[in-house]
This record gives sequence, C-alpha cells and structure tokens, in this order.
Amino acid sequence: MPPKVLTRDEIVLKTRNWQAAGEKVVFTNGCFDILHAGHVRYLSAARQLGDRLVIGLNTDASVRRLKGPKRPVAAEQDRAEVLSALASVDAVTLFDDDTPEALIELLLPDILVKGADWPVEKIAGAKTVIEHGGSVLTVPLLEGRSTTGIIETIIQLHCPQQTGG
Repeated sequence: MPPKVLTRDEIVLKTRNWQAAGEKVVFTNGCFDILHAGHVRYLSAARQLGDRLVIGLNTDASVRRLKGPKRPVAAEQDRAEVLSALASVDAVTLFDDDTPEALIELLLPDILVKGADWPVEKIAGAKTVIEHGGSVLTVPLLEGRSTTGIIETIIQLHCPQQTGG
C-alpha cells in the first residue's frame, strides 16, 4: 500500500505526533467510491482548515451495509490508493463500522469536517471532538456531483433499457 495508507495503530501514532508538534489535524470520512470533482473540492476545503488531513475510509463491507449490495464499485484498497495520491490528503485509514465514531474517539482530531448536507448534531463523533476542545465544521458541496449520479448516468448511457415485466 502507498505510504499514506495507514493501519489503525499507525494513524493513531501519526496523529499524536502531528498534534504534539503543534499541527492541527482535520478528520473527515466517507466511502469515496468513484472519486469526482465534488470529492476533490471537498477534501481541498477540508485540508485548508488545518495542517493535516486524515481520511477515515469505509471498508467494502461497510459500504455495502450503507449503500447496498451493488456498492462499492471500486475496492477499498483502490479507493485508499486514489485518495492517498491527492496532495490535500496526509493519511488514509480504513474503518469497518457503519460510522467512524470509534475511530474519531481514538484519534481525537482538532477539527471534524463533513459536507454541508450534514447537520452538526448528526455528525458521528461530533460530541467527542467538541468535548475534547475541537471543532466540528461543514463545508459546501459542489452541486450536481455525486457517485450515485455518476453511476446512474453510466447506466442510462451504456446499458440497454429493459422492457416488459
């Protein structure tokens, strides 16, 4: 795996070291199934909020539970590698739970970020981050960009329409 893709133990140590050096660690999470411009802008905006950006990436099993049996389109190791290649991303770590709450409790990032479609009170781990002196922020999303939309477009353009019962 690329050097930015870290195990749970490695990301905890890395986060502690960054924070000990006075750097603000930003955390976000997601499936990032088919990377698109909305993801790239979102991650760039998240990174600008601090010194380091850590991504909690849903495992394939977690994505299936959240999105259904036909997802993810891209395997977790491929998604992790693509994310780790972005200049705005400092580290990626996988998590298998439905939410990143347990991972957030371990990392205690300085800033927790989600898209503006998430109300702060619904963001997993928000209470923990706030209780430890951190902040929870949302960033605007790029309208009209989504993995589901991309998949629907591919189906419409490239799959023959089924007719009848």
